[in-house]
Amino acid sequence: MSTVEKDYQFAPSHEWVKNNNDGTVTIGISNHAQELLGDVVFIELPEQGDEITAGEQFTLVESVKAASDVYAPVSGEIIEINEALEDSPESINQSAFVEGWIVKVKLSEPEQLENLLSYEAYNAGIEE
Repeated sequence: MSTVEKDYQFAPSHEWVKNNNDGTVTIGISNHAQELLGDVVFIELPEQGDEITAGEQFTLVESVKAASDVYAPVSGEIIEINEALEDSPESINQSAFVEGWIVKVKLSEPEQLENLLSYEAYNAGIEE
């Protein structure tokens, strides 16, 4: 575990959220999720300006093993997408918390961050 991961919050559905402390968050999938998926070969990126709703699917990640829905851990407007993933989806495997981020979102309900899990709570859940 890196110190980076401790600064993130997690949804039970294996997405991570980094609070940028300016009303926006960065979202990706956890290291555990990318390990389960195996080699990521494609990601269906959403559009900048799309609204996402906590708990609803907002993108799809395909690996050599399976295609997996990615769920929004919070609600808001997508203000930036990681276009580098179009050419290098394997970044999710190589650097899930840094290079492999998926979107940046302007929060519509900042209080939703309180519903997310700490790194410790998330890890306790996946070890069960």
